[in-house]
Amino acid sequence: MKLEHICQQTIALAKRAGAFIQQEKENFDTSKIEYKGSHSNMVSYVDKEAEKILVEGLKEVLPEAGYITEEGTETIKGEKYNWIIDPLDGTTNFLHNIPCYSVSVALECEGKIILGVIYDIVPDECFYAWKDGGAYLNGEKIQVSSVENLNQSVVATGFPYQLFDKFDNYMIIIKRFVEQTHGLRRFGSAAIDMAYVASGRFDGYYEFSINPWDIAAGIILIQEAGGIVSDFKGGDDFLYSGQIAVGSAVQPQMLEVINQEWYKE
Repeated sequence: MKLEHICQQTIALAKRAGAFIQQEKENFDTSKIEYKGSHSNMVSYVDKEAEKILVEGLKEVLPEAGYITEEGTETIKGEKYNWIIDPLDGTTNFLHNIPCYSVSVALECEGKIILGVIYDIVPDECFYAWKDGGAYLNGEKIQVSSVENLNQSVVATGFPYQLFDKFDNYMIIIKRFVEQTHGLRRFGSAAIDMAYVASGRFDGYYEFSINPWDIAAGIILIQEAGGIVSDFKGGDDFLYSGQIAVGSAVQPQMLEVINQEWYKE
């Protein structure tokens, strides 16, 4: 299996889904918004149809693979390979005409991410990587930033849709990062946040109550770009644990800030 070739096919599919999303944005009917458990967790037919485009195309790329999808249009689990798909990461931004949303597709092999594509739709920026092949943005190789001190960094995060019992701890962590960095950013698309870390625009990103389809593609991007990926404890239980912290050389310093407050009762 040649990962570079599979990656190029995946890029083409991500761009096809992105083109559909942009086309639908022009005449989107807000009455077609659905809610997934809370008023802030939304979905539309655009998410679902984009997911179908990706799934149908990926069936031809790697027929033996299964699927882990946000919208559940395909839920067959593969024995060895699984595609992890977020057809529209940043749905709230899309629905409110905020130009920060993406298509995110990753390939998992026996629990490890081996390929990832994040297509930032509005600026037409495609970030991608495959295992041992490097990380790229529109054909140009990328790497994480050279920033080594947290007080010279810009860090990104997001806000949870659930698990609000830890929200007070999280807000204190936000305060700490605001005090100890050049700035804290919240874009509303975890995939784009992670792509920005991989390309050196952000120096770090962390979040909890996060889903595997939000972060899977970003994991391999950051790893191949020379960055660090871990859970809040510094371990490797990040894909399915709901918590992740990534970054350049500042990542261990980020963990120190997080853990000062996260595990307090």
